[in-house]
Amino acid sequence: MKPLLRAAGKAEQVCLHAVRSLSVISAGRANDELQEVRTKLLEVTSGAGDEIPIARIYVSVLCDLWGQGWTFRTEGSSILAKPPETNGRSPELEKIRLRAAHLHARDSQLSRPPIREFIRGMERRRLGPRGWVSIFSVMRDGRELASKLRAAVAEPPGESRESALESCISPYIQFVTTDSICPFTGLRLIDIWRYFRYTWSTPHNTTPGRRMLLLVRDRAAENHPIIGIAALASAIVQHRRRDEWIQWTGDRLADKLLIQASGEWARWLHQSLEQLIGSIYCKDLFDGGVITRSDIRVPTDKAIMRLRREAQRAWDRHRLYPNAAEHKAPTRQDDHRFWETQAKSHLFRAKRTETLAELLRIRRTLAASGFVTPSKANLLRSLNTRDGRRAIEQIGRAVKAAHVGIDMLDITVCGAIAPYAPLLGGKLVSLMLTSPEVTQTYERRYANAESVIASSMAGRPVKRRPKLVLLGTTSLYGIGSSQYNRLKVSADSVGGDKRDVVAFEALGQSAGYGSFHLSTDTVAEIESLLSQQKKGRRVNSIFGEGVSPRLRKIREGLDLIGLPADRLLQHGSPRIVYAVALATNFRDVLLGKARRAKYILPQTNPPTTTQRLVRFWLRRWLSRRVERDDVLKDVERQTLIHPIEHGARVRLPRRENELPLLAATEWEET
Repeated sequence: MKPLLRAAGKAEQVCLHAVRSLSVISAGRANDELQEVRTKLLEVTSGAGDEIPIARIYVSVLCDLWGQGWTFRTEGSSILAKPPETNGRSPELEKIRLRAAHLHARDSQLSRPPIREFIRGMERRRLGPRGWVSIFSVMRDGRELASKLRAAVAEPPGESRESALESCISPYIQFVTTDSICPFTGLRLIDIWRYFRYTWSTPHNTTPGRRMLLLVRDRAAENHPIIGIAALASAIVQHRRRDEWIQWTGDRLADKLLIQASGEWARWLHQSLEQLIGSIYCKDLFDGGVITRSDIRVPTDKAIMRLRREAQRAWDRHRLYPNAAEHKAPTRQDDHRFWETQAKSHLFRAKRTETLAELLRIRRTLAASGFVTPSKANLLRSLNTRDGRRAIEQIGRAVKAAHVGIDMLDITVCGAIAPYAPLLGGKLVSLMLTSPEVTQTYERRYANAESVIASSMAGRPVKRRPKLVLLGTTSLYGIGSSQYNRLKVSADSVGGDKRDVVAFEALGQSAGYGSFHLSTDTVAEIESLLSQQKKGRRVNSIFGEGVSPRLRKIREGLDLIGLPADRLLQHGSPRIVYAVALATNFRDVLLGKARRAKYILPQTNPPTTTQRLVRFWLRRWLSRRVERDDVLKDVERQTLIHPIEHGARVRLPRRENELPLLAATEWEET
């Protein structure tokens, strides 16, 4: 065990009491008792006087870590802590440990009154377009499905069986928007999606940026029940494994240019730098005498220093007066005056001057290293100097920032619900995310979207037409994902080129660093403390301040109260990183070198390609899976008879003195 904290004040004394209280929770009732203990310990913090905010964070962090399997011990006035064992010799035991940790956070979320009310409301019967309905109306009864599948299995293997299976399950994609309604039940699609998301073992949290939700439904049964759900969202900006594979990291890109040096790459480098500098609003900087136009053409050390000083002043003003309201764009964003005002705000003046200073330094360095005009010889000359190579690497990082949120997305939710999960429905949902229906819907939805950060940096509307060429995701656990492992489809099986393949490619493990193990309650306590700082907050959850605001906010708060942020944010749960290339030239698109994507799957008739993906899944996995009697029995157990114990139903944690769920749901309208 390593020291975590020494009790030197009232807040730390509360910590000692918290450790002793946590140590007596019985293992069998851990999840039931932890929230109760947390509440009582937070009440004790009232005795910490002026240190109450700090004491509350200490208590909340300790409860979170205990719920994740950390162990604590007191030694005199010191608190020692040890992270959970990784169970490296037993992947299954590690999976069980992590699942329990995730469920603790999920159950904590489901205990909140607004969420419980939402779940009960979805399960309550109401009058729909075709009679009485509820969320149960879009769940498929496993007995009926298993009966049909058994009849299909009786058919001889081959086309006859595949045809019979197609009549049992007939999947299609339905995209979710805020105002879309289910035609069979009258329920909002976004509510249907949200309900089933609460059946996942991890808490449901939304993220800023671009987002696409979709349902996979089954037209082979009444009301077209839900097979699975998925969500695509703006990709994480920094991800070492992924970036190395894409060749986005500085050393990988520089090595690539050294091997493939050409006039074309030299022009790409020159044009990329010109576009990056040209995308920054400078009128107020010229008018205010911060820099001149000649400083842009021929940068000087003095001009770069003036920009950096101005950036620091603007950051200081932003942190003292973080006006989130001024950064909320109106419904119509095509007014140049709005974006010009955004550009002049403290936040974006800081970002503009900071970014411009760095780009001008890069321009100055490239010229000094021999890259005066874009030619192969000058490119090689610059790459063979330390400073020139580093400047080229930094251009690559800036180009990456312009494409990571536009031309690639992360799969943040993907899976099947009962009774389809035992039939490897998760693989089906995963495959359907590669469909041209997804890429084209994304492109249509965001074709005219104005990039908030780019427009605020440019002082004018900036529209970047998206080309979705890559999907990224991670496994939930550090061991191989049964859903993504060996998941690939030859393009010729769905009408494409036989030389191409769409595959979920494992890139390695993530670093196991992040904040998922710290609860929203803890973050709220940290935010409360940070809001009281006289010098202002570095992180204000304003879009444009920087990546991973939650993580940066937690780090700032932990550092402020003396807890070891690096150690506590190392959750020790690495995950498998996956990438799915949708275009053969995805690397060139993501570097801005290619303007058109060469998609692997045919784009001419998206619904047809989707159905070919479905048939591939049916032949490759479903036709074999249904031969197993244990699988069909698992499907059969998912019934809609009362009391409903269907596997797709949200299991709300029971609360003391609360009526059984049955009393408030199924029978209310009968």
